[in-house]
Order: sequence, then C-alpha cells, then structure tokens
Amino acid sequence: MEPIKKFTGKTVHLSNSDIDTDQIIPARFLKATERTGFGDNLFRDWRYNNDDTPKKDFVLNNPIYSGKILVAGKNFGSGSSREHAAWAIYDYGFRWVVSSFFADIFKGNALNIGILPVTVSEAFLDKIFTAIEADPKTEIEINLPGQTVTILATGASEKFDINSYKKDNMTNGYDDIDYLQAMKEDIQSFAVKSLY
Repeated sequence: MEPIKKFTGKTVHLSNSDIDTDQIIPARFLKATERTGFGDNLFRDWRYNNDDTPKKDFVLNNPIYSGKILVAGKNFGSGSSREHAAWAIYDYGFRWVVSSFFADIFKGNALNIGILPVTVSEAFLDKIFTAIEADPKTEIEINLPGQTVTILATGASEKFDINSYKKDNMTNGYDDIDYLQAMKEDIQSFAVKSLY
C-alpha cells in the first residue's frame, strides 16, 4: 500500500446520509475477485441513466469537483459487508473518506486496503460541506500523524481518532502481512530463543 501521512487536496462531496454498500457498488457488479475495475461502477445507479449516459447533475460527473478526498454524509458504508465497496472507492482514486459516522465493517475494509476513513463531528462535517458549497475548489488537509482535519480556507480544524495499530500501518504503507514481514527478524529471534 502507499504510505499515508499528510495530504492537502480538493474534495468530492456527497451530502447524502445512509449511503450503503449497494449504492456504492451495486450487487450486479460483484462478479470479479480482483480489486481492479470496480471504480468504473462506483455509485453506478447514481452516476448513469439506464442507457448508460452520465447523469449531468451527479457530482462525479461534474468536472468542477475533483480530488482524492470523498466527503460524505452520516452513516457511510452501511448495509452488506462487501469488500467491493472499499475496492470501488480505491479503484476510482479516493484515498480518504470523511464522514461523521462509518459502518464498522466498511471502516475495517477501507483501512485494510489503504483508504483512510476520517470520522469528524456532525458540526465539523457541516462546516466542510458549507465551505465546498461556497467554493468547489476548497481544499482540506488531512494529517494522519497529527490526527487532524483542517479546512484551509477558514482554518477550522478538528482532531480524529484512529486505532494506533492501523495508524502505524497506514503511515508505513503496510497491510497486515507487511506488518508481520517488517517484524520478521524479531519473530525469528524470538522463535530461536524459545527453543532453548
């Protein structure tokens, strides 16, 4: 995985609450087991008409909004536990998702593949939405070591929580296997000492 530390960038916003995994990636697109190709169908039923033409009023089809940070309403990733929802978000190019609440299984799936789910208060989420609506080019800074989110235009900032193990893995670009590989010498040394 790519290490995630500090990032400043523009956002794409979906103010809808209760965005479930079937809305993120509809079930009919879950036939592959590889992690690639799912980004094409991210929010498929919201992005495209029945004849596969893009819906002009959907944010992902609006060139004004671009960036690697997805800002979403409360209760993001609810519903079924499909890993494909996180895969679709990653494959589309998002590396950070900001919301006031994430479904636990989605949050775990995201962290496992290199997406940082950033939980902020509802009041701070409203501030982000207000800033984006005032200026679509609004940038926010996400600082993983400092565990802060900052709206650069206003200077408003808030701390966020993250499990220390997952934080360490993400700052180093490790998945669970990489973490064990990084400790390989310590594990081997412990194994040798345990034999005697």
